[in-house]
Amino acid sequence: MDVKDPDVLAPNLNRRLSGVSATVFALVPLQTKQIKIAATGVSVPHGLPFLPLSRIPFLPRRTRIWHARRNNEMMVGLLLKWLCRSRLKLIFTSSSPRKRGGLTRWLVARMDAIVATNAKNAAVMPGTPVIISHGVDTDSFRPGTADVFDAQGQKLIGCFGRVRAKKGTDVFVSAMCELLPDHPEFDAVILGRIAPDHRKFADDLKAQIARAGLTERIRFAEELPVTEMPRAYQSLDLYVAPSLLEGFGLTPLEAMACGVPTVASRDVGTFNDQIQDGHTGALFPAGDSQALASALRPYLSDAALREKSSIAARAHVMAEFSLQKEAGALIDLYQKLLNEAPH
Repeated sequence: MDVKDPDVLAPNLNRRLSGVSATVFALVPLQTKQIKIAATGVSVPHGLPFLPLSRIPFLPRRTRIWHARRNNEMMVGLLLKWLCRSRLKLIFTSSSPRKRGGLTRWLVARMDAIVATNAKNAAVMPGTPVIISHGVDTDSFRPGTADVFDAQGQKLIGCFGRVRAKKGTDVFVSAMCELLPDHPEFDAVILGRIAPDHRKFADDLKAQIARAGLTERIRFAEELPVTEMPRAYQSLDLYVAPSLLEGFGLTPLEAMACGVPTVASRDVGTFNDQIQDGHTGALFPAGDSQALASALRPYLSDAALREKSSIAARAHVMAEFSLQKEAGALIDLYQKLLNEAPH
């Protein structure tokens, strides 16, 4: 869908699918119901309101919002404002819990507004960020029945995300190697891209799985299109987010929105806020595969506990982490900046 004269521009300048890209692509269709917004940049899915970058300098001269989420997007926004004389109000959203380097701080200082996704993130950001939590589209991510991974009647434990040490994929594999021999009704699936520089890491994990005699029960699956992700979660009985480091970490919310009880690393990203320990799932010390196995064991053994946690997980996301809530809070910020602009 081509949008000729939007009030808000949502850039995506990363060709590969990432959590940031997925957030942009999920928010825009909701926000377009309340404000004239267009995605711009690269790899924008067909059907989203879209404006090519090349057209922006030639838009009618009036104030618009440029909502960046990466350094390169802040840079492009500044270039459009300074060199092309586009009348842009610049917003930057950050999810990183790390103190930013000099370039990022320089760029952020030139934004008109800063958004942090949680208090931990806000504490390391320069200036005074507005806190707006990420959310999940609970209309798309909802309970259902699917068999994306050809489970052949087996129950499934899933771990989604890029395959690398920072994501804790090795922690998940070690826990599965400990648990699955005692639970023949369960298999495990690892869904995510294996980058060339993490190929050896993945090969070592596959060798570990082979030594445990579990090659047929712990499977690797290729990345799926964003539109297929709800069905991927609906194929699961349990979800694990074993990351060692996250800025926000959206996959537990996506899983719980689909009614999948979730076990996640404690004190990583916003997992402590997302998971109600013992109610919607469980938390375990990051990097500890034995602790992960211990946290999962009750859920493997007790179908009633899985059902109870499934209902609680969906309700928690609906109440606290809906994408609709995030979209509305951002639109309020957009309108505030547009109303402040000279006419």
